[in-house]
Amino acid sequence: MIDELYDIERMAYRDSPVHRLDARVKILICFACIIAVVAFPYSTKTYLFGEVMFLFFLCLWAFSRLPPLVFVKRFLMILPFGFFIIFFQIFFENPRYSSVHAIFDLPFGIHIFAESMEFATILGAKFLVCISFIILLSSTTRMQDLLDGAARLGLPPEFALALGMMIRYLFVFADMFNRVRHALETRCFDVFDGSLPYVYRIRQMSYTIGSVFIRSFEQGERTYVSMLCRSYGKASYIFLAKKPLHPGEWAFLAASFIFIVAVSAGTYLFT
Repeated sequence: MIDELYDIERMAYRDSPVHRLDARVKILICFACIIAVVAFPYSTKTYLFGEVMFLFFLCLWAFSRLPPLVFVKRFLMILPFGFFIIFFQIFFENPRYSSVHAIFDLPFGIHIFAESMEFATILGAKFLVCISFIILLSSTTRMQDLLDGAARLGLPPEFALALGMMIRYLFVFADMFNRVRHALETRCFDVFDGSLPYVYRIRQMSYTIGSVFIRSFEQGERTYVSMLCRSYGKASYIFLAKKPLHPGEWAFLAASFIFIVAVSAGTYLFT
């Protein structure tokens, strides 16, 4: 997971037309796509709408010049968090349908319903499109640029300051965790090694987690004292210089919004 954190930020430093877009443009397009997909009514029309939106994502991904394997790997990492929610829908009577029909009867009184399977596939299509645009945003935008773009779009300064501190020291703590992990590996300690006593493994991991928390607290205290010495106070905010969008970015943003609205309305009204 720590290595994946570095890979995400490394990919965001690449150069492509999508990478060069202002973070505000990418944030707005990502949110517009997610809102359109989530707000689209639950019906079989979602399949066509999802296909068009996924094609839009594929076009943006192609222009980002990122390998397809990067998307597949990151999507598979996120998939378990949504798969079980989608999968278990098929075992319950969905209230969105006036009547349901059981197509499979399993032991212990468990049934699989046809309407619930349809709802699960619709939910899966929405999940695929939403997660795809989130992966695109995180893979083509640096963390600091995301924070600056959100702040320019109206993110409260208190949140921007807190998130800025988290981003600034996220990789510091990641390096700290890697050093601790390598120290354990050089001593031939493996938490999944069944030959070691279970209590001993739990104790060593507790020591490791505790040491990381203590180091994090000490680092935070040192940082806060340093900020106080530099006139930091409760009214201090991150300074952001004005950065107007280029005409090409405005045009791309407007065209994307028109496309999303047209596809949503056209799919719902004319199919």
